[in-house]
Amino acid sequence: MATTFTNLLGHIIFSTKHRQPLIEPEWQDDLYAYMGGIIRNRGGILLAAGGMPDHIHLLLKWPAASALSAIIRDVKAISSGWRHEAGDIDFGWQTGYGGFSVSESVVPDVMAYIHNQEQHHQKRTYQEEFLQFLEAHQIDYDPKYLWD
Repeated sequence: MATTFTNLLGHIIFSTKHRQPLIEPEWQDDLYAYMGGIIRNRGGILLAAGGMPDHIHLLLKWPAASALSAIIRDVKAISSGWRHEAGDIDFGWQTGYGGFSVSESVVPDVMAYIHNQEQHHQKRTYQEEFLQFLEAHQIDYDPKYLWD
C-alpha cells in the first residue's frame, strides 16, 4: 500500500493544577478556540471541547505522524503561556492526562457528552468522572499516584 490511512480519534481529559476552578466563563470559549488552533498547527483537528472550571475534555483527531502525547504537551504548555500573557500567572494544568480511544461510530455521543458537562457534573465530581473513564477503559492505576 503506497499511502497510510488513519482515523485516530481520542477523548482527552485533564484538569487544572490541583483541580482548582481556574477556567473562567469569560474566556472559556477563547481557550477552546486557542487549543483548536494549537491542534490544527500540529496537523490535527479539534472536534469538540468542553469542561468545567476545574477540567477540560477534548475530542480530537490527530495525524499518524504525530504522537498524541506531544500534541497534548503542546496544548497544555502553550495554552498555559497564553493565560500567563493575559496576566493570569497562577493558571496551570495538572501534569498528566487521560486519553481514551474513540470509534468513529460513537463520535456524536462523545461530542454530546463533552458539550453537556454542566449537566453531568450535577451528579458527579471530576474525580468520580475520571475514575469511571479509567474503569470503563480497563486502565490500571494506583490511587496513591492518581491526583497531583
